Amino acid sequence: MGDLEYVGKRILRKDGPEKVTGQAVYTVDLQLKNMLVGRILRSPHAHARILHVDTTRARQVPGVKAIITGKDTLGIKHGFVETPRYPADQYPLAMDKVRFIGEEVAAVAATDVYAADEALRLIEVEYEPLPAVFDPEEAMKSGAPEIHPTHPKVKEPLMNIGGKTTSEWGDIEAGFQEADYVREDRFESHLRTHGYLEPQATVASFEPDGKLNVWTSSQGPFLKRAKLAKTLGLPFSSVRVLKTYVGGAFGGKIDLFSHEFCAALLSMKAARPVKIVATREEVFTAFRHGQPLIVTVKTGVKKDGTLVAQQYRVINNAGAYRGSGVVVIFLAWGFAMAPYRVPHFKYEGYSVFTNNPVRTPQRGHGAPQLRFAVESQLDMIAEELGIDPIEIRLMNSRESGEQLPNGDNVHNCGLKDCIKEIAKHTDFHNARGKRGGNSGQRYKKGIGIGVSSYFGGSLIYPNSSSVIVKMNDDGSVTLLTGALDIGQGAETIHSQIVAEELKIPMEEIQVIAADTETTPVDIGSWISGNAYVCGNATRVAAGNVRKQLLELASQELEASIDDLVFKDKKVYVAGSPSKSLTYGELVALSIRTRRGDPIIGEGHWRTMRDEPTHPSLATTKGRWTENYAFDTQTAEVEVDTQTGKIRLLRAVTAHDCGFPINPLLVEGQIDGQVSMALGHAFMEEIMMEEGRTLNPNWLDYRMPCIRNLAPSEHIDVITEQYRVGQPYRTKEVGEGYVSAILAAIANAIYDAVGVRLFSTPFTPEKILKGLGRLG
Repeated sequence: MGDLEYVGKRILRKDGPEKVTGQAVYTVDLQLKNMLVGRILRSPHAHARILHVDTTRARQVPGVKAIITGKDTLGIKHGFVETPRYPADQYPLAMDKVRFIGEEVAAVAATDVYAADEALRLIEVEYEPLPAVFDPEEAMKSGAPEIHPTHPKVKEPLMNIGGKTTSEWGDIEAGFQEADYVREDRFESHLRTHGYLEPQATVASFEPDGKLNVWTSSQGPFLKRAKLAKTLGLPFSSVRVLKTYVGGAFGGKIDLFSHEFCAALLSMKAARPVKIVATREEVFTAFRHGQPLIVTVKTGVKKDGTLVAQQYRVINNAGAYRGSGVVVIFLAWGFAMAPYRVPHFKYEGYSVFTNNPVRTPQRGHGAPQLRFAVESQLDMIAEELGIDPIEIRLMNSRESGEQLPNGDNVHNCGLKDCIKEIAKHTDFHNARGKRGGNSGQRYKKGIGIGVSSYFGGSLIYPNSSSVIVKMNDDGSVTLLTGALDIGQGAETIHSQIVAEELKIPMEEIQVIAADTETTPVDIGSWISGNAYVCGNATRVAAGNVRKQLLELASQELEASIDDLVFKDKKVYVAGSPSKSLTYGELVALSIRTRRGDPIIGEGHWRTMRDEPTHPSLATTKGRWTENYAFDTQTAEVEVDTQTGKIRLLRAVTAHDCGFPINPLLVEGQIDGQVSMALGHAFMEEIMMEEGRTLNPNWLDYRMPCIRNLAPSEHIDVITEQYRVGQPYRTKEVGEGYVSAILAAIANAIYDAVGVRLFSTPFTPEKILKGLGRLG
């Protein structure tokens, strides 16, 4: 990193001052002239047929300007996944049936919230209740209430199967025959929510000329535009989604949500702006939560710990519609495949409809649940065989350049170095296995380890990112990007890349972002691809500008391009600083000599550029990604053997994130993920009974506060380098590190008190039962 001035440096976030001074405008802050308040009527039933909806009395409430029901829509479905195999399956407003408590049935726009709520109260809906099912394994059984027909490609006699993923290589039965030791275990994870501080919020304003303007708390404007245009029957050119700051998302604000559609259609009906802000209770009861998984894993190993065969059965509780259920069972296969070498492998994943709210990605999107199962079982196997947990991981870990069974390549893989570094940093071997020596003590400590791999970028609409870098007359730069900064620092790192390529101060780079009307397309802030996909597009755009500056300066200064140097917004001849041209002079020269052309660079980037389509969600055939990050994490815990309470004392993350564009932001991501994993392990749980949320508020949901957090340490294993003008492979850093730490906590608990936990959360009750202190 020696000659780098901006990339790889700990540079403060560009949006920091606006946020800490309260000047940042979030969707909930927007106020437009004559704006109406939107409210949504939701189903009280988990499963029912809609017989009749009467809005007559509601329309008579003073101040009510518009009311919509399913009959006012075009009847066009949408879905998180929309492919020939998995077509869209949810109406923006329920038409014939409701399938979960809280499903959207009607919406109202009024001059104030009191009139809107009164109108909702007066809408009369006649329902015919239907049998419901909430547990995925019960929903799969023959005779279960049918929420949707089982997918036609699933030939097993199962009910409510929204999708299935299968993958296999080697010979699984032969693999188990070859193994010296085989064990099978079942692990369950629980329902959690994202915990974003800004609730779901949308403002829509339909103009007389037919333009629909939308501001919404989301993770990417271009996907929102596509789905709003489709469901509203509008051309893309008539829908503009504009940037606002986003108060947290973590995967919970990706897909089209009914409140966004309702705000738009109500504005079109009322000819006035409409704002819908979900209450916190609505967020907890009716919006999308994460993905609980049931993972059964059977593993066969040689006596020395070499993995021979592994078989998985994963069941996802998708909720009332497909949501991201068919994606998470596909991703779980990848999270199983990536870190370790397994010659015989079989995977089956089922996404199951239930009468629960729809599910969506949550940080890690299945990786924490899958790695919890695998890493816990690996520790059990190591103990049974008398093998060190570090050694069993080292002997099975992927190495640089390995080709994966699906055709991907791990490229520069730092997993083994991560394992070695963390073992040394934590003195793992000496810290572990102290349980027998402190048998009389109330408080017992333990250490555990976990390994994970996560991908960065894949082919999901719109599949690519484009960036424009425009040089202004004075040599400053305007960066136009469709990337939306949702807290990860996107605008900062893209500015760092431009600054590095052009040697221009960060403060002279203005970012115009995330406006479908004025900025180029972007994949959005999910699938952990922003730094890699949009970052490379930014590098290409800035490199295009760099090339133009060099060509102009070479001609004017009568020097070879190879002899030219960039510094202080100038291009000069190496060894002759007086022979130079400022960027402003070069812009003027371009306009004068190139028929008025300014200096503008375009950059485009698509992951897996040679692959025509994304892989099959059903068969996993086809390449998935070209970008794998790896990490190893340890957790040190203290367990109170009298109360069962567990405390995380220390978390250490050794990670291979390629090249860290901004180490400060990387560390912030790691600390945030450790905090989220702590909540996953000990505290956070959506409690539901027959489809109804029992704890729809912050007080009863219980998220970690500052007093709950533990010291979080970081070890960088840098496997890539940044070179100006050259493609780079910075890897993901926003999701993978929430995964291994969960397993590390489970393994640390076992090391402390000898209680093996097979389900989350890790509660005092489970500890006391394991210790034989509770019946």
